[in-house]
Amino acid sequence: MSEILWTNVDEYLVGLFLPPDSALEETLSQSAAADLPPISVAPNQGKLLELLAKMQRSRRILEIGTLGGYSTIWLARALPSDGRLVTLELEPLHAEVARKNIDRAGLGPLVDILVGPATNSLQDLIDGNAEPFDFIFIDADKDAYPKYLELSLHLSRPGTVIVADNVIRDGEVANSTSTDERVKGVRAFLEMAAASDRIEGTALQTVGSKGYDGFALLVVTR
Repeated sequence: MSEILWTNVDEYLVGLFLPPDSALEETLSQSAAADLPPISVAPNQGKLLELLAKMQRSRRILEIGTLGGYSTIWLARALPSDGRLVTLELEPLHAEVARKNIDRAGLGPLVDILVGPATNSLQDLIDGNAEPFDFIFIDADKDAYPKYLELSLHLSRPGTVIVADNVIRDGEVANSTSTDERVKGVRAFLEMAAASDRIEGTALQTVGSKGYDGFALLVVTR
């Protein structure tokens, strides 16, 4: 099995379920033109996020890691007209590119971009007594995943869904002796989630155009 085959299958599935989308295509194009890293979710992964948020009937969505706004657009499309998405981005350039992409997609009024370290922005939301979020997507620096989970729980309610991307790390997540801080962060995140009496969840391996990775799917129970 190879990434060529995985990519071919992804392209087949995308061709079946996802018609051409100029807003999303332009988002990827503008992100590349601004030299943002090509690490956005794949189109079928983006659609999965949208569907999960719709199944949740989300009114409030929190995203940790905006990049160029590609996944933000997918998630914002799940919101009703009075919904709100708050997305956190460390890099001002990424946030600027994302804002233009989100506005171009016609979703600007639904989306707030908070610029700065995500832990600071999360703490500000907590200190400001922000209304709990229905759906949280974590896709940022992996070494900070445990802290993001800890803070996200303060912004959750019973029933909040949390999705964390890139938790398999080409299989290195199973390597307890890894010295990679990203792997160590993901392992700590998964172990924290598994041990929490407030969380029920699982994690899945995936293959596709983005290689071999996976995601965690968690539900806050209380």
